Amino acid sequence: MPAEQRLSTGPRLGAQDVTLGYGDRVIVDGLTVDIEPGLITTVIGPNGCGKSTLLRSLGRLLRPRAGRVLLDGKAISTMKTKDIARVVGMLPQTPVAPEGLTVADLVARGRHPHQSWLRQWSADDETEVATALHRTGIAELAGRTLDELSGGQRQRAWISMALAQGTDILLLDEPTTYLDLAHSLEVLDLVDRLHDDFGRTVVMVLHDLNLAIRYSDRLIVMHAGRIVAQGLPGEIVTAELLHEVFGLRAEVLDDPVSGRPMIVPIGARHVLPAAAADMPVTPGV
Repeated sequence: MPAEQRLSTGPRLGAQDVTLGYGDRVIVDGLTVDIEPGLITTVIGPNGCGKSTLLRSLGRLLRPRAGRVLLDGKAISTMKTKDIARVVGMLPQTPVAPEGLTVADLVARGRHPHQSWLRQWSADDETEVATALHRTGIAELAGRTLDELSGGQRQRAWISMALAQGTDILLLDEPTTYLDLAHSLEVLDLVDRLHDDFGRTVVMVLHDLNLAIRYSDRLIVMHAGRIVAQGLPGEIVTAELLHEVFGLRAEVLDDPVSGRPMIVPIGARHVLPAAAADMPVTPGV
């Protein structure tokens, strides 16, 4: 369903005036953002701008130095880990699993937040794991180890685990890292289908701007630890924004496939004379 047709019931997840960093270094200072429910929101920006840092704080993997992250109106820092894990699923950029772990065992770990000493593994858990494997198209890989899988298959396995977790909100940090274009499309198609079929709220960090535009209902554009623009891709992606945020000279055209904006970078070489006419001359290039 198009973003414009979805009814917003107010943000379930957001940050209020958060300051984030590592060691003595402050990455994000005084940032406030709300994540709209039921949409795919993608955070974009140059390297080191704070994209992944923000996502880690939303998933309670990084505690703010100041401010707070709210989940359903509660400060996430005051909530129990299992309570959060039943609502928010987080896949980091390079997830690590024990050597020799099978796909089925990995996906079963998604059910851990629902376990307790009163509630042990049940037939319902088994069904959730089987359903997650089926929905991501890797049921036939259940008995294989992660080490045996291709990059795209491995990403599907991790997404299966998050799906089995049964969360309403899914945070994905660079889910297409190390994947070629075909496998990147495969993974993002899967994320989009899971979002569309089940109404999950998805927040992603992506480096590929054209894929971010195509697969997102909403973009959050960051630069130097602050948000400089946010909204529908068709409304905020401009040549001026790209130059301001990325230092990138580019044309923004209509994508003939998706109908959304498409970025065509302008470099110093292999550029038609008309496009290069007003480019600054760089000595030695």
